[in-house]
Amino acid sequence: MGKVVTKIKVQNWADVEMLAAGHRKDPPRVLETEALVDLPAARQAGTGAVFLYLQAAVVRQLGLRPVGEKHSRTMSDRMDPPAWAPVCRAGTGRRAGKRTVFSPVDLEIQGRAHRFDVIEVPDTLPNIVGQIPLEALDWVVDLRNQKLIPNPEHKRGELCDEF
Repeated sequence: MGKVVTKIKVQNWADVEMLAAGHRKDPPRVLETEALVDLPAARQAGTGAVFLYLQAAVVRQLGLRPVGEKHSRTMSDRMDPPAWAPVCRAGTGRRAGKRTVFSPVDLEIQGRAHRFDVIEVPDTLPNIVGQIPLEALDWVVDLRNQKLIPNPEHKRGELCDEF
């Protein structure tokens, strides 16, 4: 089946807010790049990504600020958590680790946009669009054609279930 990669446009949300409030004259910092799209775990072995993950170079270029941390488990050893991190209870031997959360960006995929916090990944890994951004933007992974398509259950266009 392969992987699904899509073009994304991200802009610093703080810049957008400051511009709207009249506290900034320069346009928001923006970057267009590609991202790996997480595949639904029920249909294909996906990465397990939930959030929006951007490479460190992208985070720096956009001027994002650290705003918190998330405790997380990974499905591979590509990002080894610290040795002091406890082994997860599931008996997998994987360790829980802390990931730095950065200030939000406006993420746009094929004309649909929403605001998301960012979790930084090393530049050796791809940018990743996880399940929460996909659902919020109402995109579905078309595995056969390896692309994103509008949710076929929503015949009148983009729709967000809020229940």
